[in-house]
Amino acid sequence: MKVVSLILARGGSKGIPGKNIVDVNGKPLLYYTANASLNSNVNATWVSTDCDKIKKVAQNIGCKVIDRPEEISGDNSKSDEALIHFAENIDFDILVFIQPTSPLLKSSDINKGLQKMKNYNSVFSVTKEHWIPRWNENGEPDNWNINDRPMRQDVKETYIENGAFYITTKEQLLNSRLRYSGNIGMIEMPLHRSFQIDTMDDLKLIGKLLK
Repeated sequence: MKVVSLILARGGSKGIPGKNIVDVNGKPLLYYTANASLNSNVNATWVSTDCDKIKKVAQNIGCKVIDRPEEISGDNSKSDEALIHFAENIDFDILVFIQPTSPLLKSSDINKGLQKMKNYNSVFSVTKEHWIPRWNENGEPDNWNINDRPMRQDVKETYIENGAFYITTKEQLLNSRLRYSGNIGMIEMPLHRSFQIDTMDDLKLIGKLLK
C-alpha cells in the first residue's frame, strides 16, 4: 500500500503575496506542513506548484515536486483539479491532501487519519464547534428564535472542516473527482491548531502560536 501526500502551493496569491513561502518565524510557510508530512507515515511528500521559486524551496525541504499546469493554476482553479492531475500522473494507493496554510498541523494528526482509513474510503480533519448565536446580514437570527434562545449545552455540537488535510484513495478520487467520497470519516483537531493563514492578521497570530 503506497501512501503519499500532496501539498498544493501555487505561486499566485492576492491576500498575501508569495503566501506559500512567506517567512514565518524564520522559515517558509510551506516548511511547516511539509515537515509534518515528512515525519508522518506517508511514503513520499509531494508539492504541486506552478512556481519555480516554490519548487526550489520544496526540494530543499525534502519534497518531491510535480509541475502544476497553467490551466489549473489560476485564481478560479479548484484544488480538486490539481489532485486529479496528480492522480493521473503519479503512482499511489492513498493520498493525503495537505494545505500549506495550516502550519499547526502535526504528523500525529496525519497518522491518526491514515489509521482511520482502515474503516473509511475518505477522511478529513475537523474542529468541534459549540453552538453560538449567529445572525445574517439583515440583523436577523440565523436558524434560531430570539424569543426562545437555546442554552448552549442543549444544542448538539457540530464539526467544521478546518482545511488542514483530506485523505482518500486513488480509486475514490478518480471515480468521484472529489477530495472525499464514499464512506467518510473525520479526525478532530483542537481549535488552537485549526487556524489557517489567509490574511496578514492570520499570519501574525499563527506566528505567535508557533513560537
